[in-house]
Amino acid sequence: MGRPVDDRATLDLVRRRRLLVAALAAIRLAPAAGAASPLAHCQQWLDRWAGVGLVAAGMARQGFDLELTRFGDEGWRATFSPAGRAHSVISGSAWEVTPWCAVQRAAWEALHYR
Repeated sequence: MGRPVDDRATLDLVRRRRLLVAALAAIRLAPAAGAASPLAHCQQWLDRWAGVGLVAAGMARQGFDLELTRFGDEGWRATFSPAGRAHSVISGSAWEVTPWCAVQRAAWEALHYR
């Protein structure tokens, strides 16, 4: 039999997943024009290289590896695959102008369709 559902590590992982999904959902919303809303702060927090690291770390805790590729001035492709497996199995992928947008959208796709 598997570990009990109320295992602290499992509950922590579930809690972290919910927080990650909430943050990714928040940045997908269009910010109000000229408003310093909590959503705008969330976007400022995640729309930078540090945000890429935060999302990558959160996704690693959920069992995903990140591949991030730059294609010159054309944009970035982010791909999440199940950790430790051949990266031909793709859970989420996105092509965007900025690396943080690509990572955020690919993470959303991987968590949403899992």
